[in-house]
Amino acid sequence: AQSGSEDENISNLLKKYEDESKHIKVELKDPVVNPKFVTEYTSDNLSSNSLIVVCGDRNKVVDYNNIYESTMDYQTYSSQTTGFDGEGQITSAIGYVTSEDLPILYTLEGHGEKEMDSTIKEDIEKANMDIQSLNLLTEGSVPDDADCLFIDSPSTDISEDEKNAIIDYLENGGKAMIFSNYTTEDLPNFDAVLENYGVQRAEGIVFEGDSQHYAMQMPYYLVPTINSTDASSETASGGYYVLAPYAQGIKKMDDVRDTVTINSILTTSDQAYSKTNLNSDTLEKEDGDEDGPFDLGVSITETLDGGKETQIVYYSTSNLMESQVNQMVSGGNEKLIIESLKWMTDTEESATVSIPSKSLEVSYLTISDYDASFWKIIIIGLIPVAFLVIGFGVWMKRRKA
Repeated sequence: AQSGSEDENISNLLKKYEDESKHIKVELKDPVVNPKFVTEYTSDNLSSNSLIVVCGDRNKVVDYNNIYESTMDYQTYSSQTTGFDGEGQITSAIGYVTSEDLPILYTLEGHGEKEMDSTIKEDIEKANMDIQSLNLLTEGSVPDDADCLFIDSPSTDISEDEKNAIIDYLENGGKAMIFSNYTTEDLPNFDAVLENYGVQRAEGIVFEGDSQHYAMQMPYYLVPTINSTDASSETASGGYYVLAPYAQGIKKMDDVRDTVTINSILTTSDQAYSKTNLNSDTLEKEDGDEDGPFDLGVSITETLDGGKETQIVYYSTSNLMESQVNQMVSGGNEKLIIESLKWMTDTEESATVSIPSKSLEVSYLTISDYDASFWKIIIIGLIPVAFLVIGFGVWMKRRKA
């Protein structure tokens, strides 16, 4: 930036980084005085107040436009600043230039999988994970450099060969994050991968009978309990909510191998039920519906010979990754997903860090239907009645006086 025109927020943030670590040094380069400086690192035209993070031979450019997030207001046709991502972008860049090997996340394609939500994708990339697509029909096997396989709710079944390739990868100590959505299509090969590790999809969609565990007066917008596991402890202890719309139940099988351990990440209440007849005229539980409680997310580990360990995180609705759903719980879904990925990809040599953007918009207050009803009674009923009683008492006292 030109001297005197530095962004105050960025300057203050960089000063804090410099104060916290003797390994970090901050320099200001004036493009007028140093017109060719930027070309040493990038051929792009950088905006004023952009950053270049350098360590040895590695460097990463952070454009100013990626530090401040903005959206277009189509009513006024003006851009509104909605978030500040300075800490996230700088920490990500430091992690990138100080790491030799970045984890590679392969996303399975070719079966009508959902496209990864842009916000989640940005967070994964900000955690310095390299996202690459994978077509198992052409590749034949999961690449050896895969640190994690990402399967996002295929709408058609994988082939027998693909199923065998995925199971072979996992049985050799592979990692996988798997999402599924309810579908009327039969997915026997996809289900076989899950069943090989002791879990099955329940028929239908889960509804909650406990108003403390659903939101927006919709019993299929589930607010499950977050259990503390290696893949979810930070989210559980941080007091976050998770919102899981249109989820299927996950059932643990009895005949799983002794080496396989299944831990519940997300669970419904005991009053939940899986509605099998989705054309029904009622949301209430009917004959034929399966009783809960259900898991909506699980972590699976299997100890193997040679010190290897298979790790799987499975969530039964990919709606967890939708930006609008995530906003309803102030980023709780996003935090859980990134934490689950970090559990599988972090090593002693490389630890991923993804710091969410600081929102400059109004934060949502998400409460369950039970809490909403409770506070309606308090505010609309009890408080006015209390004032009436007090007023009547004062009136009686004055009248007698």
